Parts: sequence; C-alpha cells; structure tokens
Amino acid sequence: MQTQMRKIPVTIVTGFLGSGKTTLLRHILQHAGGLRVAVIVNEFGELGIDGEILKGCGIGCDEEGRETEGQLYELANGCLCCTVQEEFFPVMEQLVERRAQIDHVLIETSGLALPKPLVQAFNWPSIKNSFTVDAVVTVVDGPAVASGQFADNPLAVDAMRKADANLDHESPLHELFEDQLSAADLVILNKADLLDAARERAVEATIREEIPAQVKIVRAQNGQLDLNTLLGLESASEETIHLRHDHHGSAEDADHHHDDFDSVVVTADAPSREAIIAALQRVVEQHTVYRVKGFAVLPNAPMRLVIQGVGRRFDSYFDRRWRDDEPPRNASASRFVMIGADLEQPALQRALDDALHAQRA
Repeated sequence: MQTQMRKIPVTIVTGFLGSGKTTLLRHILQHAGGLRVAVIVNEFGELGIDGEILKGCGIGCDEEGRETEGQLYELANGCLCCTVQEEFFPVMEQLVERRAQIDHVLIETSGLALPKPLVQAFNWPSIKNSFTVDAVVTVVDGPAVASGQFADNPLAVDAMRKADANLDHESPLHELFEDQLSAADLVILNKADLLDAARERAVEATIREEIPAQVKIVRAQNGQLDLNTLLGLESASEETIHLRHDHHGSAEDADHHHDDFDSVVVTADAPSREAIIAALQRVVEQHTVYRVKGFAVLPNAPMRLVIQGVGRRFDSYFDRRWRDDEPPRNASASRFVMIGADLEQPALQRALDDALHAQRA
C-alpha cells in the first residue's frame, strides 16, 4: 500500500541550447546503480536527436539495440510546456499505471522551453497525488556565459551583437536563459574545465544574480556528478514555483516567445568530420542559427557521428555502431536540425550544399 501511495520523484533537467543536458542524462542513466528510471525527452524540431543520442548509449533499447516500450518517452511536437494537455499528461498517466516499476522520472526539456509552466503542471489534480518535482536542475554552458552571450550587462551584450550577426535576436534568448535559472533548485556550471579561475568567478556572479539565495551552483565537466548531488533533493518545486520570477507570465499565458524561433532539417553528404563541421560553421556564419544538432554518416565509418553546435562552437563524437537496417548510405544520409530565427529550409539547404561544394573545388 505504501508503494501505491508514495509520490514518484521527478527531476526536470533544463538549460539553454548546447549546455549539456543530454550528456547529463546519459551520465545519470549510466550510473543509476539499479535505480529504475523513466525518461521523457522533449525535442524541438522534426528529428528526435536527443532521444536517438540516449538510445545510442543503450537507453530505451534492448541488448540488441531495438526500441523497448515504456523506457524512453519522447515528445516530438514542440516544447513540452506547450503540449502538456496533449501529450504530457497521457505519458504521465502511463507512468502512473507502471509506478510499481519506477523509482524516479527524468524529464529533459527542450533548450527553448520554459521550466516554470511545466513545474506548475504538477499541481494539476490528475497528477498531483502521484508525482512531486524532486528538483529543477538547470545546466549552464560556462564558456558561453563567459563569452558575454547571456551576460546581464547591456554594454557587453551590445558589444557582442556588433561583433556577431548571429546575436541580432539575442533578447528573447537572454530572457529564456534567465527564466531557466530562476526556476532552478540546483544549477550545474558545466564545461567548467574550459574556464580559468577569473572567468569562472564571473560566470558564477552572473548566475547568482538570477537564482534564489538557497540554490547551489556546482561545477561539472561533461555533466559528470555524483548522483547524490542530483537526485533525492526533495524540493517539492511545484509548491513554491509560483514565487519564482519569470519574464513570460503564467502557465495560462499561451504566448511565451517560442514563435521567435524556427526549426528546420537539412541533409548532407559528409566527406569527413572536418569537412561537415566546417560547412555547418559556414552556414551558422551566414544565418541566424543558434543551435545545430544531428548525425553524420562518414565514408567507411562503422559508427554514427553525433555533431552538436552552439554558435560557431561545435563538438562531435562517435556514439555507437550503425545497425544493418540504418541508415541508407546515400548522399543525403547525414541529417541535422537547425534552430534559430528567420530560417527557411531551402535557403539553409542551399547554403550547406554550397559550403560543401566549395571545399571540393
């Protein structure tokens, strides 16, 4: 009876584009130590990139790499806080039915999502008695903040805007960054190994301005932290989230600036890791692209290459071997989601094709 009455703890992992949320989830799931975790991955765009990355490390798949029901829930039609009435609650109801098999729930929000409306949804009668928000964990890209991209300093922001055309639409991004911090019960300063002491202190000062005094900031590299730091915080965030400041109004406010962003999918023939990353960087320079994430098929490479970019900074790694049934090894096998402002798929596709063609010339 006690098992049926307990509230299942939910950790909401939020953070801006490219901060390392998926890497953190992979770390948690790989070190769960028998903890039975259900995962909800919220994806922005047509490709389920984050879900695929998690599956690449065996999450949501059986030993042979096939998808299994009930382990990985991916909401693919927009930001999670926009779809709570359509997809979120049915998924949570499915989890309630399997509560005897679940110790914890992890939710990774889109990098463009607002955490506050999602946390408030846990006060809805249909799920209030079954779940509690153990914590909102906000992951921060330390080097991005250190660069001044999201600094709460008008002069620094103006200087960055003049130096980088990609920041023409910085204001809504800055507000999203602040709102993700204001909802946090724990802030992870990720990629801390890329910061010297002075820059780290500056980043912590910027974060501290946006978070409640009791919220801790912890340093991390590649999202690697002791699970006791991340889980079991018992914050019951849904009970106090209404006290947190935000820029975008209440949960009932349907207009929370997601219309400021576009998401398009482009394909490519990737001759090499260096060539495809250089071509993607060229596209980012020419268009207002905030985020790139996708998979590349390299000639004669038996493994799938994950490529992720924020601004002009790109990371890549091989995550798993290609299966026999995927993908077709054709000229358009590499696929990427690009998120930004005023994006048109044909223009971005032409730009990527031209950048690759120029390398071959």
